[in-house]
Amino acid sequence: MTSFPIVHIAFALMLQISELAEGQQYPTGALYVVATPIGNAADITVRALHVLGLVDRIAAEDTRNTAQLLSRYGISKPSIAVHEHNERSAAERVIAHLREGERIACVSDAGTPGISDPGARLVDAVREAGFPVVPLPGASALTTALSAAGAFVSGFSFIGFLPTKAKQRATQLRALAGHPLAMVFYEAPHRIVETARALADAFGDARQILIAHELTKLHESLHRCTLAESASWLEADANRQRGEFVLVVQGAPETEDADDAHDALLGTLLEELSVKSAARIAATLTGAPRNALYERALLLAKSSQTDKEDE
Repeated sequence: MTSFPIVHIAFALMLQISELAEGQQYPTGALYVVATPIGNAADITVRALHVLGLVDRIAAEDTRNTAQLLSRYGISKPSIAVHEHNERSAAERVIAHLREGERIACVSDAGTPGISDPGARLVDAVREAGFPVVPLPGASALTTALSAAGAFVSGFSFIGFLPTKAKQRATQLRALAGHPLAMVFYEAPHRIVETARALADAFGDARQILIAHELTKLHESLHRCTLAESASWLEADANRQRGEFVLVVQGAPETEDADDAHDALLGTLLEELSVKSAARIAATLTGAPRNALYERALLLAKSSQTDKEDE
């Protein structure tokens, strides 16, 4: 039995899909925000390939990395470097080309631009200049990890990278300790164990965490455990600490709110903010009534002031 009919059918289907992509509208003078694979080159979409082949040039986080990726698909285009250090100035160059009626694709090194990657400021500048922004969905480390996390994720908040300094990281995590939704963090290999310990210190040992490592790549691994077990699991094998990480952490368990349920969060916010602002942000993070949080924040602020006067 030959595989030729199967290959023929697959080729015919791909041709139909390609024709479907070609038959759509792609306005000139537009910025196309294109998701690219996060590791596995086969995860590119058909529409992304069509647009990358159609545009006049590509705004890329790293032009060399993007050139290597595009060469795998037989695509070569002029490029503009748009990274975190030059995004505002590079946007002026992109807008100048859009004024000439060019189509420009925006890509990051991997995944979806603008999500912990350059692209957001470019999108703002292009839109403010009056040109359309067209998003093309595709690979994202965020959604890839969430899809494999399991039932402890009914809703989520994307946090991204935590501060690199321990004190600042601890402060941010304390503010998130009562957050009811699952939280998604990105982390680099040289900080992964330190971050796992910081999460357990801030959130307690019992919560679930998914450690997603090298997603879609050859050495991909997905490990779910409690926060108490996370650092030990990472330290048990040096290979588990290599590559890029997405961490999905269970949100705070539902409890009946006591008067002091959000004192830790309010106390952290009051270090930098007014009572009104602290209550507003705490209400956004916790879903608790703003009026009740305001009264509690006011009480905490007065108590703190009294303590300082007594010193």
